[in-house]
Amino acid sequence: MNKEHSVYDAIRDYFDEISIEDIKPNSWKVPIGGGFYGAEEVNAAVECYLNGSLSIQEPVMEFEKNFSKYIGTKYGVATNSGTSANILALDALIKKGKLIKGDYVVVPSTTFISVATPILQLGLIPLYVDVDRYTLNLDLNELEGAIKSYKPKCIMVVHTLGNPLDMDRLMSIVDDTDIQVIEDCCEAHGAEWNGKRIGSFGDMSTWSFYVAHHITTAEGGMVLTNSDELEITLRELREFGRDKSYSGERYGITSGNLVNFDERYTFDKVGWNFRMADAPAAFGNQQLKKLDVMIDIRLRNAKRLIDGLSDCDGIDTFPHNNDIVKNSFYSFPITCGDHISRNDMARFLESKGIETRSIMCGTLSDQPALCDEPKVEYGGLVNSRMIRDKSFFVGCHPLLGDEEIDYVIDNVKEYLRSHNE
Repeated sequence: MNKEHSVYDAIRDYFDEISIEDIKPNSWKVPIGGGFYGAEEVNAAVECYLNGSLSIQEPVMEFEKNFSKYIGTKYGVATNSGTSANILALDALIKKGKLIKGDYVVVPSTTFISVATPILQLGLIPLYVDVDRYTLNLDLNELEGAIKSYKPKCIMVVHTLGNPLDMDRLMSIVDDTDIQVIEDCCEAHGAEWNGKRIGSFGDMSTWSFYVAHHITTAEGGMVLTNSDELEITLRELREFGRDKSYSGERYGITSGNLVNFDERYTFDKVGWNFRMADAPAAFGNQQLKKLDVMIDIRLRNAKRLIDGLSDCDGIDTFPHNNDIVKNSFYSFPITCGDHISRNDMARFLESKGIETRSIMCGTLSDQPALCDEPKVEYGGLVNSRMIRDKSFFVGCHPLLGDEEIDYVIDNVKEYLRSHNE
């Protein structure tokens, strides 16, 4: 016991002695993201290794319960990544007969590739719909047209960079239809629409706890749902397809061609191994306690960026939050005007130590991995292709303070001044 306590004490002492600069993920002056954590998270993970809690024991179940409660759903099913969560959610709909191979699934044309690839991997067809140039989210007018033209069976909603889609209108569009709604919330922990946390509107929501996201388990994800049936199916599929309805009777299962067989090795679905381990879950439980504080820092940083860049001609940014919209600001997007080169501005900022990224994958259907795969593009995806060519984002995460945010503002303004002279 004394030896164990010395390990925990040493970890606390280590974090007491270092600064935020020591845990920034790379050499950038203003990195795009990074984990914000301390001794509480590391000690919780270490405790799992020391007490033999390794795979889907109490830490995982506690993380599922705590995170689903935070978002406002009945159930959480933890996974090993956000991509796995998307695969699991779609496959659960297939297993429940809500989707069949060849069905169309709506995808925002500007988002990360892991929204589209699970659709293709499961034999479904992505229906790419344009996004709004200012919110970066699905254009709901375009969505209504796509629904009328192609009769999709599912919509993958993405709350891009933490900015919530108008979920009241989205849900009214699908009301009285059989269209399933999956909210991909991988970039939007804690965001709200009209006082309700996103991830609690649709049939399911999917989450990532990658290191750059609002909270992290290093790698990890989760599917949330209010459906009793989907929760059971999700758990079965996550663990190889093992039937979770058995009573626990040993060597008493008769199913398929098996007679009086071991129920722990009986599988009634073709499933996956998407389980989260205990140590990442324990880490995540500690992160969750800090989530609201970390979001507040993101909001403060984003407001400082918005205010500081508000008088700049030639660029657009996200607007301020209001009584309806609470953007949790995964990052801070900038869209360049017609006379401003996105590439030149991004290169200039990177030369000053400010890390940048394009808005995810630009236009998904233009990606080399996807351009020749089955797909439908609804309309011309005009906004998406403008964003592909003219937009990028910078960090506004909790590892950044006023000094770094002001440094970004000053250098954006310096570039614009030099360009306009």
